[in-house]
Amino acid sequence: MALLEVNDLHVRFNTDDGVVHAVRGVSFEVEQGKTLGIVGESGSGKSVATQTITGLTRGARIEGTAMFEGIDLLAATPEELRSVRGVKIGMIFQDPLTSLHPAYKVGWQIEEMIRAHQDEGRKKARARAVELLSLVGIPNAKTRVDDYPHQFSGGMRQRVMIAMAMALNPALLIADEPTTALDVTVQAQVLDVMRKVQEEFGTAIVLITHDLGVIAEMADDVIVMYAGRVMEKAPRRDLFYANHHPYTEGLLASLPQRNSSGGRLLPIKGSPPSMINPPQGCPFAPRCPYVFNRCVEETPALVPVFRREDHLSACFLSGHQAEREQGKEQMRVALLEEAQLESARLESAKLEGIA
Repeated sequence: MALLEVNDLHVRFNTDDGVVHAVRGVSFEVEQGKTLGIVGESGSGKSVATQTITGLTRGARIEGTAMFEGIDLLAATPEELRSVRGVKIGMIFQDPLTSLHPAYKVGWQIEEMIRAHQDEGRKKARARAVELLSLVGIPNAKTRVDDYPHQFSGGMRQRVMIAMAMALNPALLIADEPTTALDVTVQAQVLDVMRKVQEEFGTAIVLITHDLGVIAEMADDVIVMYAGRVMEKAPRRDLFYANHHPYTEGLLASLPQRNSSGGRLLPIKGSPPSMINPPQGCPFAPRCPYVFNRCVEETPALVPVFRREDHLSACFLSGHQAEREQGKEQMRVALLEEAQLESARLESAKLEGIA
């Protein structure tokens, strides 16, 4: 049985420009001791989906269910959420410098986290804070516990956030871009700390990132999000070596290749759609090299592909490369015809101007 089971999650925000459909029918599961990676471009709905589960999206219109240890987090009262958030579900936010209070020592902040949920004295809470800082690899934890956040480097502050998130041994840890703005060496150290915590306590992890390298190193299962929807869901290895959705293919193709020597990167052409007016049909259709008429008329369901129940994709294409190449050729012909029409229009306008 899954530790966390999210089913058909919808999140909408009312704005002056219209309703933002931030998350549209997202479903996923997280098992005890496993890591679920959520990947996608900025604005795909990754952070909104997970923050909604923990009650951090104020003023949103929310539909769906999020079952965690028998509690529907989306229907829970503030008191029920308080008993879960921080205690059973820990969170590591994207920017530790803004998540930690600059006017309080890091040890005091960890102690307050512990005392807010447990009947512990200051002395025991301080000892636990020192223990946690040592656990995440901060040297001289007994003295550094009295330092302020600005006295730590970016990587060390992220370790403090991990220590705070693990203060009450939660069953689930949600890490939202935990390695953003860190150099490669520090990033590896932070990921190693998370892996160590998971091995020691059996913690489940939801890892939100746009970095596929982090996903390759940490995740057991992966969901790929785009325009508020899940485009593909698969075990990590299948996602990298037998992916199905063109968006996943585009993300992987845009990565620098180890064996290339100064070649150009291959970005996904175009931009993500506006979530105030999401496109009809497949949201990736305007950028997809295989698009055909059905893609812009119908929204593909997330269904099993390659005869694998654990590998789902929201795409009308089969897995056959021949069909994909045919789709690419159709796209090339359409773009060529469009360019020729535009050239003819400009030539006609030019001649009319001369006349």
